[in-house]
Amino acid sequence: MTEKYLRRILQNLKTAVIAVDKDLKVTFCNRAFRTLFTGGALRGNIGAVTACAGNSKKCGECADCRGCSLLSAFEDAYLTNNEVSRRIFQRVTSPDGVREVAYSLTVTPIGGGQCMGTVDDAFELEIARELQTAKNIQQRLLPAGKWAGGKKYAYLYIPCRDIGGDLPDVYTVGNEACGVVADVSGKGISAGMLTAFVKAAYDKTAPAPSRAIANLSAKFRELNLDERNYITVAAVKIGEREITYSMAGHNVPILLKTRSGITRIMLNSPPVSNWFDNPSYFDDVIPYEKGDILVLLTDGVTECRNDRGEMFGADGAIKTLSYSKTADDFIKNLEINLKTFCNNLNDDITAIAFDL
Repeated sequence: MTEKYLRRILQNLKTAVIAVDKDLKVTFCNRAFRTLFTGGALRGNIGAVTACAGNSKKCGECADCRGCSLLSAFEDAYLTNNEVSRRIFQRVTSPDGVREVAYSLTVTPIGGGQCMGTVDDAFELEIARELQTAKNIQQRLLPAGKWAGGKKYAYLYIPCRDIGGDLPDVYTVGNEACGVVADVSGKGISAGMLTAFVKAAYDKTAPAPSRAIANLSAKFRELNLDERNYITVAAVKIGEREITYSMAGHNVPILLKTRSGITRIMLNSPPVSNWFDNPSYFDDVIPYEKGDILVLLTDGVTECRNDRGEMFGADGAIKTLSYSKTADDFIKNLEINLKTFCNNLNDDITAIAFDL
């Protein structure tokens, strides 16, 4: 009866607890532990219960296990019969995919050939899991298909952190393809939250890109954020023979490749921010012909720097576009060229290309 109640107490502890025998097999883990390691098994070896992303079936036997701080914490506790505390760095599998976690573990011998491990900073593990969930949600904000309004498109999206501050979007209004790239201030979690706002607040029913940006600006002002927060936007609407475009603080040109060469399109309007009381946004129009390629970029492309401090620049994007035959070809070439140019991308990279 006493054992039954002790197990019940352990099950309901808020602290994550795991018990391991001298053969490094898990004999018990409580509800809090299973909540942290959602992809793990209820019993078995340590790798299986913690959902180790390595070969958990051969936990402790394969080459990846050498130097494993989790295993060594329990081994050292058994050998010394003393409490052992370790900082654990581990790659684990969850329903959202593989993620890296870090946590502190204290292992205490409790007799009967058992050691008890407690996770001392479960909150940090919870943050890691939430970040992975946020990353997966942001991935779902990206364009889903390859066609819009009868136009084939391709895009590139490489966040410099787990959560990015760029948002590419492609959609159809009537029979016309529309594209938008937004670049928000900052990086990381705050930037990710702002991109989610842009996705929800951008008016896809607006008759013109400038009207969509103006509506976004009005909703942004309702947030009452400080002047450090802003959004730059480039938006296009592709008709049968012409492109209607608008830009808000976006200093990266829209590129249009035609038989006669490449046109750099610029339009000066303020970013979406609280810097101005009554910002105005405008549309302009440029014709195109079948076979042309239209490209939207963010400044992560043009301001990408190599080890010598040189920028990839608009010229790098133009050169890439000059020998690319299709939108998909351009996106593939751009990714190769950027990764060749810069070993460590330090900003979010976003581009959309349309076959016209």
